[in-house]
Amino acid sequence: MLSLPPSVRIFLATCSVDGRKGADSLVAIVRSIFAHDPLSGHMYVFFSKRCDRVRIIYWDRSGFAMWTKRLERGRFHVRFAEGADFGATAIEAAELGLILEGIDLAGARRRPRWQPQQLALRQLRA
Repeated sequence: MLSLPPSVRIFLATCSVDGRKGADSLVAIVRSIFAHDPLSGHMYVFFSKRCDRVRIIYWDRSGFAMWTKRLERGRFHVRFAEGADFGATAIEAAELGLILEGIDLAGARRRPRWQPQQLALRQLRA
């Protein structure tokens, strides 16, 4: 389980990238294609075309940090939308943890969660 502060968001690339890309190339994708600020402290997750490698890049106050995992056998179960534009989608830290552990989220359903009454009332009025 990843333990991150709520202010850190995780963005998953909607298409695969070249597994040989380094930190500078991935930061360029975050800036130009995602139109996000890579210095925000958010995490950006990229999977290779064969889905046997994942790269996570983020700013850690003094420089970019890149985390890489390459599977010796098997593949990560990531579903990319066919024909979709290259972009990013936000995911939860728990979802990323499950993907990194090899769990396929294709059939997973999110159960309804409790919301504070005040927030629920605002949503009903909108």
